[in-house]
Amino acid sequence: METLFIPLSLAAGGLLAVQAGANAQLSKAIGSPFAATTIQVVLAAILLLIIAIATGTAAAFGGLRAAPWWHAIGGIATALYVASTILVFPRLGAVVAVGLFIAGQMLASLGLDSFGALGVPQQMPKPATLLGTAAVLVGVTAIVFGQKGATRELSGAKLGWMLLALVAGAVLPVQGAINGLLRHDLGAPFVVGAISFAVATLSMIAVLLVTLLLMNGARPQLGGLRTMPWWGWIGAVCGATYVTTVFTAIPAIGTAATVGLTVAGQQIVSLFVDRYGWFRLPQREISALRFAGVVVLLLGVAAIKAA
Repeated sequence: METLFIPLSLAAGGLLAVQAGANAQLSKAIGSPFAATTIQVVLAAILLLIIAIATGTAAAFGGLRAAPWWHAIGGIATALYVASTILVFPRLGAVVAVGLFIAGQMLASLGLDSFGALGVPQQMPKPATLLGTAAVLVGVTAIVFGQKGATRELSGAKLGWMLLALVAGAVLPVQGAINGLLRHDLGAPFVVGAISFAVATLSMIAVLLVTLLLMNGARPQLGGLRTMPWWGWIGAVCGATYVTTVFTAIPAIGTAATVGLTVAGQQIVSLFVDRYGWFRLPQREISALRFAGVVVLLLGVAAIKAA
């Protein structure tokens, strides 16, 4: 059973890059990244609720009253991540954005393992794990600065988008650990996923209201949905699959291995997104430095997995 989580985690990571592209299209169609995120997380919550009912595990919702309140807040990370992908993908490019997400994920997972935080078993990193993490960070640096014109276009605003991408990546392992605690409380993965996305929905509704009422944010224009391609809706399926896979894989194969495999999937798919302009995103040249950075990053992931 543990072996099954290896290809599943790899595929789930690839779906994150697909999700970002699809959600960028949804955002463009309705003219508001925050409204697009809200729609995505609502659909994911409904999908997981339907699956929970179909699998006969919906009764586990009753156990939520006895669980610590903070075991149920993992969905906040989904809202932050999805909104961030919509904002940074068009500004940084798929490979750079995903590279920064990866750096945040690796640093956060290393911290969770080292300190035994949020119910993750404490284990001091082995030399191979530290070497692999260092290789991942070197690879990410090469990816970021290997983009054509990266150093010329480096501004305060761009650094801000890069910092947002790092934080958005870091919250994903934290979410996986928190959702793992809730799964231990309830024992039903699809129920946990539905709760996570329900919390994400409430978070995004709050953000959407703040941007509309206090910051004069762009109002959603639902008319644009008529001309949006069908694949603009698949972000919900990708997000639901990723979240459910990660919090079920972490107890089975460990935080570092789970994050490492999802990282590999993200980076491989994002290369194709940038190279061929998938999901109507800007087509970007893959320079030799960027490609070398991806290779080093994947070697680092392999070292972490072998540790």
